[in-house]
Amino acid sequence: MSKVLGIIAEYNPFHNGHLYHLQKSLQETGSSYSIAMISGNFTQRGSTSLIDKWSKAEIALKNGIDLVLELPVLYAISSAENFAEGAIKILNSLKVVDYISFGSETGNISTLDVIADVLFKEPKGYKNILSHELHKGISFPKARENALLMYLNDIRRFSNVLSSPNNILGIEYLKALKKLKSPIIPVTMERYSAGYHDTTYAGNVASSTAIRNIVKNNGWDILRKVVPDNTFSTLLESIKVGHIVPDISVFEKQIIYNLRKMSIEEIAELPDVSEGLEYAIKNTANSCNSVVEFLNMIKSKRYTNTRLQRILLYALLGITKKDIDLSKKVIPYMRVLGFNDKGKYLISEVAKANPRLEIITSVKKYMDTSNNRNSKYMLEKDIWATNVYTIGYEYDSWNNLDYTHKLIT
Repeated sequence: MSKVLGIIAEYNPFHNGHLYHLQKSLQETGSSYSIAMISGNFTQRGSTSLIDKWSKAEIALKNGIDLVLELPVLYAISSAENFAEGAIKILNSLKVVDYISFGSETGNISTLDVIADVLFKEPKGYKNILSHELHKGISFPKARENALLMYLNDIRRFSNVLSSPNNILGIEYLKALKKLKSPIIPVTMERYSAGYHDTTYAGNVASSTAIRNIVKNNGWDILRKVVPDNTFSTLLESIKVGHIVPDISVFEKQIIYNLRKMSIEEIAELPDVSEGLEYAIKNTANSCNSVVEFLNMIKSKRYTNTRLQRILLYALLGITKKDIDLSKKVIPYMRVLGFNDKGKYLISEVAKANPRLEIITSVKKYMDTSNNRNSKYMLEKDIWATNVYTIGYEYDSWNNLDYTHKLIT
């Protein structure tokens, strides 16, 4: 079989930088087929997808992806470590993927691999430094960055690597590949022009963050320049029918309601809540009524905004520490969102390469026939996440779309 490229992405939304990354990755790996593992309706940084997962799948297919799979929500909105490991676990289980390619700020796979090796092996010297840094009361990402810089003792090479979000995700992909002893070969492409958090645009390239801001501000002339035509038309259509969900603040009343309703003990069972944070969350929720106000009141040097926003998502979707623990213990299903003719062939090849893998093309059929309790439980979380997401629509907030929405072909 020809070479198969795997890409892990949010495509929130798919823009010119993503198109460049896909085309460059196919060229450099010599791959003839591509699989995109995408997050669904909620994202790893604790917010919403601008458009729904089927719209994202349709755009990806129109721009050259052959098979689009959904990353289960228990991974998609989890920490960078669990996000990466969940995606790699699934791609590895397909047994047909030869390469994974990811964007990074450094564009240097060897630099990222040195760091991934330390995080995977966790040598005693590194762990001692990390423990010392954590006792300073700073956030875990900052403590880890400091500890790695001191342990590796090469500031010139590594100083800017660990403060960049795509580098961090890339390191976690590499660590997951090592943990699974996966034969998949990792490659990285330096991010094309726009940085992850850039709110401005240059030429025909803008980050997803900038594009979401452009959409909020009705900057259609700018938008047309920075996304492929099919992304532009899909975004316009989604706005027309009231199916844009710009960010987590759309659900702020539901989130505050849930937190006020929850006991201290229940809040303590939300992922990422530790060290008594549940008390601060409860007190803050009892005295505010917006996400922005909540984050401003509770933020500190120990807790990043991203971590706090993920906690808000967990409260919205009813996800607990036990759920995340379950996701770490299993190799889940392959949930198909869409495919083209080459993607259809890939599905048949996956079925032959790993006959035991559960391939979901019909949610109803799977829920009616599967005896795998853990997988069904995880899929129920995906279904519920979609049901919550559609509440954010202006019109036609249909329930149970996972049962009724057709595959994108």
